[in-house]
Amino acid sequence: MRRPTRRYDYLDDPTAIYRASFATIRAEADLSRVPADAEKVVVRMIHASGDVGLVDDVEAHPLLVSSAQTALRAGAPIYTDAEMIASGVTRRRLPAGNQVRCLLHDPRVSELATRWGTTRSAAAVSLWGEDLEGAVVAIGNAPTALFALLELISDGGPRPAAILGIPVGFVGSAESKLALVQHPEQVPYLVVHGRRGGSALCASAVNALAREDEL
Repeated sequence: MRRPTRRYDYLDDPTAIYRASFATIRAEADLSRVPADAEKVVVRMIHASGDVGLVDDVEAHPLLVSSAQTALRAGAPIYTDAEMIASGVTRRRLPAGNQVRCLLHDPRVSELATRWGTTRSAAAVSLWGEDLEGAVVAIGNAPTALFALLELISDGGPRPAAILGIPVGFVGSAESKLALVQHPEQVPYLVVHGRRGGSALCASAVNALAREDEL
């Protein structure tokens, strides 16, 4: 197969593109507002969003990076609320062949959601079970899933090692993130305050935490 005739002057070396992108982000974003060990995480999130202003709404618990990385190196699973997040996690970056689990399509979810009068995303959280203890949680889609997780923890349920609470949306998104930051258990967290969030941001944060090298 022949490559199309090159008609534009553009950078097309993957490694060079990453390096140029990250250099631009570091030059334009004020990373002084985040913990030093979380800089690479935030850089990857900005890279995924194309928005250097994202840093203004990021809040990371001081123990977020150390807690998440320790858990992942020990083989802890990653629980997500969306298949898109699970698909976006780069498996080769995971330090211990960690399982990435999304139970949204478990056959029990629909029945639970109907019986409890809640969303399927929130119902799925209750199926994570005891393996949630010491796990890394990545929520990027449903605020109801984040609220349900915090309620589960408040009821004495398993406590994750870290929670990436980055659900997107116009209803409950900002409120769920604030609830995470203010939760009395103070599980190490990462949030993007306000309505912004989504699977790409969440997956990029997981990938950055999974391996320290930036590329």
